[in-house]
Amino acid sequence: MSRVAESVSPLELADYQKAVRLVLRHPLVTPGYPDKAALATVRRWAEQLRTDLMEVLGYRLVTTAETARLQRAQDGLDATRPARTRAGRPFDRRRYAYLVLTLAALGRHGAQVALGELADAVAADAVRIDGLGLDTARKADRDAFVDAVTWLTERGALTLADGSATAWAGDPERAEALYDIDREILTAVHHPTRVLQHLTSVTALLDSSSALGMSAGRAAQRRDQARRARRLVLENPVAYYADADAELLGQLRAPALAEDLERLTGLTAERRAEGVALVDTSGRLSDIRFPGGGTVAQAALLLAARISAAVQRTGRHALELLPAPTAAERLAARAQRIDGALPVRSVSTEFAERDEEPAYETYETRDKAGEERGEIRYPFVTDSWLRGRLKEITGEYGAGFAAELRGDPDRLLDQALDLLAAMSLIARVDGGALALPLLARYRGVTARVKSRTPERSSARTALFADDTLKDPTP
Repeated sequence: MSRVAESVSPLELADYQKAVRLVLRHPLVTPGYPDKAALATVRRWAEQLRTDLMEVLGYRLVTTAETARLQRAQDGLDATRPARTRAGRPFDRRRYAYLVLTLAALGRHGAQVALGELADAVAADAVRIDGLGLDTARKADRDAFVDAVTWLTERGALTLADGSATAWAGDPERAEALYDIDREILTAVHHPTRVLQHLTSVTALLDSSSALGMSAGRAAQRRDQARRARRLVLENPVAYYADADAELLGQLRAPALAEDLERLTGLTAERRAEGVALVDTSGRLSDIRFPGGGTVAQAALLLAARISAAVQRTGRHALELLPAPTAAERLAARAQRIDGALPVRSVSTEFAERDEEPAYETYETRDKAGEERGEIRYPFVTDSWLRGRLKEITGEYGAGFAAELRGDPDRLLDQALDLLAAMSLIARVDGGALALPLLARYRGVTARVKSRTPERSSARTALFADDTLKDPTP
């Protein structure tokens, strides 16, 4: 493999790494998204970016006059990067369905479209899908549809020419909105790497489901494994050695992995006994900040500290140790939930079954090598124990929490645990959670509730956490 950033001078390396982080964090870049300067930055380094992203990660960068589209190679199902609503909440299934149907409907329109007309077109398609539908007389349906349209508007696929989508959502009889359609950006938004009609399982979208065989040659296989290892480190908070098969483990331990990723991204690779991680202390690449602001992040941080403290118990108070779900088991569980919503069998489904390999064969084969290294067990905390700790946290620090979450402890606990799992700090299992090695970073975290000065007219209570890393060993 050629040297990363081979044609970039030392003086320009930081600018190049900024472009790398930009396109990795925003796979679609347009004249106005994520900001007006982004596209020019990517286009300046487009040639070197195309070379490095393909060689290092197996990612393909496609650029046009108005877009830069990064086509990632996916090795797993990741729920941590959802589309978000106008209020910043993750899309639900209804909104995703409306987004897809909106893309299809826009392909049948000309240069402009009225929001009400677009809604009618989407509604005509949605009514043919069991359990979906779109009734413009219902405020909830209108809000969900406008969230999908707004997502496209933020990326420049649609541009508001007149009116207001928010006003239409409030009263479609009195308000309307007119949009210009950008065909080039619209095409870049919907750029699948597979023929979707032929898929029988969501796992067929994954690049690892069609991993190179022996006929490809050992050199090609090693290159493919090296790219998988780099993607694993880049796309996750930590890559645990215990979760890798034998060949991937060798690539994760190779010195070249850290060298390539550090030079490509400008971040620092940190190796520990249990795994390797890219450290992004400034948030220049991370899509999730932890520790972070907000009730869920604050509660999750304090909960992490309590779990970490419980892990230190010994003797009869020591926590029970249980094995964590394997990569294959996690993939199968997620795929089962998604595949359960696939349409009924069709002619295209039967056609695909003649060409596809079994959905999980590759993953099961890889994990057998890991099983030979011996089963690793992790400290287990029960759901009841977690509810008790959150009750303590809310009683002590709840004055700094959002009222809606403070009054719904089950929802707060579920969201806090989801965040900890997304950060690879815990693994959620039936009946509780397993404490993973990285959780040790948050041992001994302390917090205090600080009220703002009463002289301010809008005084609120805020939660401040001292997230100093008492023990940096993951």
